[in-house]
Amino acid sequence: MTNILEARGVVKQYANHRALDGVDIDIPENCIYGLLGPNGAGKTTFIRIINRITAADEGTITLEGKQLCDNDISRIGYLPEERGLYKKMKVSEQMIYLARLKGMTKKDAVSNMNMWLDKFDIAEWKSKKVEELSKGMQQKIQFISTVIHKPKIVILDEPFSGFDPVNTEIMKKEIVELKNEGATIILSTHNMNSVEEMCDEISLINHSKVMLQGNVNHVRQQFKKHLYRVVVAEDMISSVNDIYDIVESKPLTTGYQSIIKSKPGIGNNNIIRNISDNYTIECFEELLPSMQEVFIEVVKK
Repeated sequence: MTNILEARGVVKQYANHRALDGVDIDIPENCIYGLLGPNGAGKTTFIRIINRITAADEGTITLEGKQLCDNDISRIGYLPEERGLYKKMKVSEQMIYLARLKGMTKKDAVSNMNMWLDKFDIAEWKSKKVEELSKGMQQKIQFISTVIHKPKIVILDEPFSGFDPVNTEIMKKEIVELKNEGATIILSTHNMNSVEEMCDEISLINHSKVMLQGNVNHVRQQFKKHLYRVVVAEDMISSVNDIYDIVESKPLTTGYQSIIKSKPGIGNNNIIRNISDNYTIECFEELLPSMQEVFIEVVKK
């Protein structure tokens, strides 16, 4: 997989605080990339360096194999966590203005704006002033302003903040659609459910360093506890063997459910064979840790 953006040895120092300490990150092209970490970890500093808002003290960032420069900003869309629109401007005037700043012609800006307003079913609001809109509506306008110029890289910092569940799902759908159309999405969020649902790859930054990086499924496998959920027709509670231990067991409407933990060096096939020799298996699945659990474990360490 080709990387669209690569960071090598990135360092940023603010007075007595080192915000980034030798950060290496590879972001593959055409993926949704989760940038994770607790508050103050260094995520926003890294995002600002990509956007040329601030500069790294050491290290390099390349975009499609070339050193990142000011001219590349037109290829990036950035939705900051600190929302900010010109409240006295009309919606249409604001979006066209921001699109022109990214190098679009007025004709293309108007065309793309109308397409997005129709997609969100808010075309009737384009002549309103921003201050007349609800917070959720303003966030939709800012999202459109972020992607109106069809950027190659879209950076979204807590994009679901303030949205109700319905609008959150709408936003998720549009983010996935951007990826399907060829964009690379960098998603900075504390919503680990969204990370599991949407992200292909992640980096977890803590104390200014990258602590964890890779494919979401591989990361979850890396932190697995060798736990399994088993549903059988008979009660397993009395089972004693050298293959697994029963962590908990309870009756269901039909059958029994048990959570078991395999003993060291025991593979899935051995567990299934042992259970099927003694019980009628109706369900068997490995329980992988959630990204929320992985996040907490890494940060606590």
